[in-house]
Amino acid sequence: MIDAHQHYWRVARGDYGWLDRAPAAIRRDFLPADLAPLLAHHGIGRTILVQAAPTLAETRWLLELAARTPTVAGVVGWVDFDAPDAVDTIRDLARDRRLVGLRPMVQDLADDDWLARDALAPAFEAMIAEGLVFDALVLPRHLRRLERVLERHPALGVVVDHGAKPRIRERKIDDWRDDLERVAAHPQASCKLSGLVSEARDGDGARELGPWVDAIVDAFGPHRVLWGSDWPVVNLAGDYDRWRAISAEAIAPLPPAERMAILGGNAERVYLRRAA
Repeated sequence: MIDAHQHYWRVARGDYGWLDRAPAAIRRDFLPADLAPLLAHHGIGRTILVQAAPTLAETRWLLELAARTPTVAGVVGWVDFDAPDAVDTIRDLARDRRLVGLRPMVQDLADDDWLARDALAPAFEAMIAEGLVFDALVLPRHLRRLERVLERHPALGVVVDHGAKPRIRERKIDDWRDDLERVAAHPQASCKLSGLVSEARDGDGARELGPWVDAIVDAFGPHRVLWGSDWPVVNLAGDYDRWRAISAEAIAPLPPAERMAILGGNAERVYLRRAA
């Protein structure tokens, strides 16, 4: 089993701007020793460590941390795609085989059309050349723009983080599901089954989240869905154990082979061929 989406951070590093505005429960250090008991309890052997700060310094710190943390199978880092030297930076970072993907923090950008800019093409092509996955940290309104990226770069592996953070609290599913299906029509796109409890109402469980989980699995199929905890952010909506239980119940009707694909096999295929 592989947790396809977790974070580590050390607050004193000082480049987590969003964390300054986050609830106190996660404004502290979260490091491998904190996650290890949870991974052991749930029988999860490896993780994909995902960036949490829009800086090269954090990406290099994560790669160093991964080098001494056996459970980290790969790192999804960050690069400024708008920088004149973006292609050179991608090539330089990719020398470390632990780097498996890159994640611009699209949800935080002021320009909703940023993803659709022609100027990003060299960075995407450099990712293709290096075998890196594009982690799409997007909101529902970005999905149509992401579709254009997929059309322009059919060889680019793309993983939608957190199901594009659907508006579960408002029970607004139809437009999100339609746009997600448009993204899923591109065979190089996958989607993480993660982060949903953070978008849900207090007390929502597998029954309430079931339609959203089903929409993701139906759109992408069980072999393009990757389970992730979004730890430690998930602690704001319960904890690792609660999300693990909710998601396990939600995918329980699937055949065992399909469940295991979601819980690890798909992450292995999507991310870890490069890291091997």
